[in-house]
Amino acid sequence: MIVPDRLARELREVHQRLDAEGKLLSKPRLENYYGLFRQKFGPEVISRWEGEELLELLHDHGNRESLVYWLEFKNDEEFPTPQFGSIAGGSALKFGIYKRRETNVWMTGHPRDQRELSVEEAVSIARQHRDQLLTGVGLLEKLPAHGAEADYLALQEDMNRLAPQINDTAWGHKYFSLLFPDKIDDYHNAAYQRFYLIKLLQKPAADKGRYACAGQYVRTAQELAFPMNHLTSTLNAKNGRPYRYWRIGTRLESKLSIWELMREQGCVAVGWAEIGSLADSDYSRASKEKILILLNTHYPGRDPRAQGRDVQPLLNFAVGLVENDLVVASDGMRVIGIGRVTGPYSFEPQADAPHRRPVEWLWFGEYPMPIREGLQTTVYELKIPENLIEIETLLLGSPPKQVTPPKRKGYTTPLLSGTSGRIQAILERKGQVILYGPPGTGKTYWALRTALILASYDCFATTYEQLAEEQRKTINGDMVRMCTFHPAYGYEDFWEGYRPQVVNGALAFDLQDGIFEKVCEDARRQPERSFYLIIDEINRGDIPRIFGELLTVLEKDKRGKAILLPLSRRAFTVPVNVFLIGTMNTADRSIALLDKALRRRFGFVELMPDSSVLEGAVVSGIPLGPWLDALNQRICDHIGRDARNLQIGHAYLLDQGRPVASFSRFVPILQDDILPLLEEYCYEDFSTLAKILGPGIVDEQRQRLRHELFEPAREDELVQALLSPEVVTSMQAAATEAPSEAETVGVDDDEGAEDTPA
Repeated sequence: MIVPDRLARELREVHQRLDAEGKLLSKPRLENYYGLFRQKFGPEVISRWEGEELLELLHDHGNRESLVYWLEFKNDEEFPTPQFGSIAGGSALKFGIYKRRETNVWMTGHPRDQRELSVEEAVSIARQHRDQLLTGVGLLEKLPAHGAEADYLALQEDMNRLAPQINDTAWGHKYFSLLFPDKIDDYHNAAYQRFYLIKLLQKPAADKGRYACAGQYVRTAQELAFPMNHLTSTLNAKNGRPYRYWRIGTRLESKLSIWELMREQGCVAVGWAEIGSLADSDYSRASKEKILILLNTHYPGRDPRAQGRDVQPLLNFAVGLVENDLVVASDGMRVIGIGRVTGPYSFEPQADAPHRRPVEWLWFGEYPMPIREGLQTTVYELKIPENLIEIETLLLGSPPKQVTPPKRKGYTTPLLSGTSGRIQAILERKGQVILYGPPGTGKTYWALRTALILASYDCFATTYEQLAEEQRKTINGDMVRMCTFHPAYGYEDFWEGYRPQVVNGALAFDLQDGIFEKVCEDARRQPERSFYLIIDEINRGDIPRIFGELLTVLEKDKRGKAILLPLSRRAFTVPVNVFLIGTMNTADRSIALLDKALRRRFGFVELMPDSSVLEGAVVSGIPLGPWLDALNQRICDHIGRDARNLQIGHAYLLDQGRPVASFSRFVPILQDDILPLLEEYCYEDFSTLAKILGPGIVDEQRQRLRHELFEPAREDELVQALLSPEVVTSMQAAATEAPSEAETVGVDDDEGAEDTPA
């Protein structure tokens, strides 16, 4: 048996659920799609293409009947290409060459150092690609139907030797997988291939190529009696996106163990207390040099080589670890806990191990690491397959009763994940948080969603979606309340103030409680429940005036201490079961301009445009994710100093939580929402506006937008304008600057001293 019994049962259960929900393509539909693809692009077809016809049908993205368009963008009833493994995103130069649509010029080279090709040169490259595709087809036709590991290793070697321009490309792999779905998997990213094999508890082939591992997927699909497409879809649904594995040491330089702290407080932690917070770190050379200076300043006299080795573990902890990664708490060779990262980096200044990451612990126990790896480094990415398989084996066989939840402060609520988990972690640590970012990044959505989830668990021990209507009324409007700050909002609205009213026909002023005082009063009467106040657009109010003396008692360690209210002369305390969630649009005001006293008392979660939620979404040939990335890159390039805060959020391109699915829905969003916002940013500077949107949309000479293109009859012209050469070039540049999904960013494999200074 290739797949252990328990894992096979779980995979079959997920497969049955996906099939019942209509999320899997039926076998007849799969056969129809594979047959159609072979009919249009099979070897007997592409072998007949020559000259400019070959060039256009193989490599022209603007031609909706070209091979590259079908592989990357085609997504309709005729052929839903994302169902067969997405290769969308990244530069068009991943295909080797691409065509500038308006100038009909073929290009090659890096986006920052591109070179124009003559038609003859472009045809020559396309012919090489075509011939190597045909060579690969011949190799796969000779591959045995039940090929052994040696057969696939030989296939990889032959691909490397005979198809050098195609063998290590995602598009070449996708082409072969559509022609030979029983011989090749449809994971077109080599890192993804290896991750999901680890999740299957199988050691990937030693060769790093895209074909060496395919036989393992073929044998697994045959054992489970799944079509290959069903196997990969099931693995995706069961396991989610790939994550990384990190070994975290549990002893400080003093040899003091901090494992109990990690276990009880639901976190991983490291020392180096004196260097301060690393919240603003990134993987740039400047960040590494800054950390080294801090280490040399605060820990003088240590071996310079040890100081240098300490830089990378600190950077890994602050930046490398991301939500959903697995952490392996280790004491030497002994692994004593396995958990999942649930939130962002934070710094506890009074602690011996102040650098923290919240973690949901999944397994406690003790076992020796199978193969020595990273033992002298405090924060180290594990990569040896045997070690990773051992981790996944333990998690697969670990019954729920073995996992002891960490001690929680205040109320007992499950640890959330993702953005909600970050908000939850900050609320527990500080009591209040502000979500900030450009417009359309989901700030109000995440604030309300997280508050409803936390309040529902706290009150009814279940999710908000599972509550009855009466229970929802208890949560929404009672335990979760909302207000919006604006220039006219004042202390009397938030705290207390005199309000006019008519008494016996005469005007009088009555002292009334504001919204925050009412929330606090209700929280004091129900100390067993948690209350959440969402302050939307918090930066639009005069914050020092609105909050007043609240700043004194808002901090977590001052909750319960009384202050005297100046109007009513009453003693007032902020209960520990009151939590504030603010949202602010950085297009209006940067967090740097917030009152410094307020900034010290709030935690902050930045929400930026996230094109991954648009992955695979294409309308009329426009890939929404790459198009949005390119638009934001051009905003950053041309608007000026604060451009990062003026980007366009992904929520603009969502319809009821899903990417817009039609061009007719996309057009009014662009015309009525996005363009007016960009016009405001540029403030009648049509030269800058043209650089952002492209000359097809902006008539710079006449100082106007070409609104006539938005007429339904001119859809093709609008699409061409939105995918002008300038736009396509910036799409490629934006994709090139971002690390690919297969890349491991900023992780140093060099081992150094494990001990971390306390």
